[in-house]
Amino acid sequence: MNRNIKKLICSGLAFCQIVSMTLVTAYARPDWPSDVGIQAEAGTVMDVDSGTVIFGQNSHVEYPPASITKILTALLVLENADLSDTVTFSETAINSVEPDSGNKLSLVAGDTMTVEECLYSLLLVSVNQSANALAEHVAGSIPAFVDMMNQKLTELGCTESHFENPSGLNGDTQNVSAYDMAKIACAAYSNETLLKISSTVSYKISSTSNNPDGVTIRNEHRLVITEDSSSEFYCPEAVAGKPGYLLKAGNTLVTYGEKDGRRLVSVILKGSPRQYFVDGKELLQFGFSRFYNVDIAENETRYVTWEEPVEINGVSYAPSDLYVETGRVITLPNSASFGDAELSLAEMPEDHPVNAVALLQYVYNARKVGQAYLCDRTIPVPEETGTPGEGENSGEGEGNGLEMMEMTTTASEANAPEGEADVPVSGDPNEEKLPGTLRELPLVPMAAVLAFLVLAAGTGFWIRESRRKEAEAQALRRERRRQRLREEGAGAEAEFERLMEEKRNKNRDRR
Repeated sequence: MNRNIKKLICSGLAFCQIVSMTLVTAYARPDWPSDVGIQAEAGTVMDVDSGTVIFGQNSHVEYPPASITKILTALLVLENADLSDTVTFSETAINSVEPDSGNKLSLVAGDTMTVEECLYSLLLVSVNQSANALAEHVAGSIPAFVDMMNQKLTELGCTESHFENPSGLNGDTQNVSAYDMAKIACAAYSNETLLKISSTVSYKISSTSNNPDGVTIRNEHRLVITEDSSSEFYCPEAVAGKPGYLLKAGNTLVTYGEKDGRRLVSVILKGSPRQYFVDGKELLQFGFSRFYNVDIAENETRYVTWEEPVEINGVSYAPSDLYVETGRVITLPNSASFGDAELSLAEMPEDHPVNAVALLQYVYNARKVGQAYLCDRTIPVPEETGTPGEGENSGEGEGNGLEMMEMTTTASEANAPEGEADVPVSGDPNEEKLPGTLRELPLVPMAAVLAFLVLAAGTGFWIRESRRKEAEAQALRRERRRQRLREEGAGAEAEFERLMEEKRNKNRDRR
């Protein structure tokens, strides 16, 4: 076939693919599941690995956090102290609590425990005195530690929260949003030690003044400890978490869950007794059952498989020199596929990898669902940052770094999923999404056009894949032949290179 005709056909197929992808993405993308609700005033469920907000209700509204504050306290302690350090309880640590907050371990000034024991008492049974003592141990004073807490919020990209103390007791400006709390939890449960402590069912604290034989404490998170499958609190996906309560805050809850290699956190704010556990369970199981994760590096072929150089931000790169950061995923509804997510190049943060050339950002139905760096393998990477392509995931203690779109709801929209409260619920949901000229097309011709475009897209994809695989196979054959020639001697390899150069020159002359 004439070379020009072949180019024309390939160009036409490529154009059809682009058009079909646009139309199918715009008009046939499955809806974001929203058939879940909670009785608490606010809540959210977030995928730890992609940072995707799967569901949100009033999730950008600030509420008192109560003892789920201690999750951030524990994270900071683990980042700044050794588990074997000895913590001495001061008068300030013992007495800087509200009169009715209690002293669950009957601690007195002068008692000592290790940092590890303090963390178990902090996360399993919410000992406020341990929060204070740990704060003094790490920062020298409670106010100095609170400054560290608020600085950590900035590092995690939390803009809707503020802390006044490390325990979660009442404060005029001690507030969090469910969205920010989910980001804190994603960072916290990416810390293996914190996850281990928070998932422990029971633990024995060593001797103190009022407990010379020690005392055994038991995890208070019902979703984590309930083993009876007939119980309303039975949630096999729940691994760790932290409940909280204050009269002003109501019942609050953070739950971390795992299933089939996925990791989710659910957050409940301003809940009611018992029901707040059910709410946390509902969000967690909704996220696991209705969504799945797709590996970006395994599916993203743009930029890295083309034969011609690609230009990114004014710089030209050879696709063979580029690779997509591994270990990154996007979160999608079960009925959606990787191609349904829209790709764009986002502005890279200041702390991007040294060999990153772009930040690939994916959006599905107006929601950010994941991101990954596009990297240049020819740029050396310092040893301390890891091997190129081996990729880091969300990073221990740093969350996923993915900023979600603002999706607030009003009080009257309390049971609507975040970002969908204003979507019409009557009539054809696609009607208002179609541009005027397309709405006027007859349905049958429109379906035929879409079917043709989908077929053309598939054909174009098959052609590209065939070319890519053939190119890879050819390169492998050449390399194997070079290896054989090297074994035969330098003269044989030189002759091979001469023949290959002649062949390349002939191909250029034909063009």
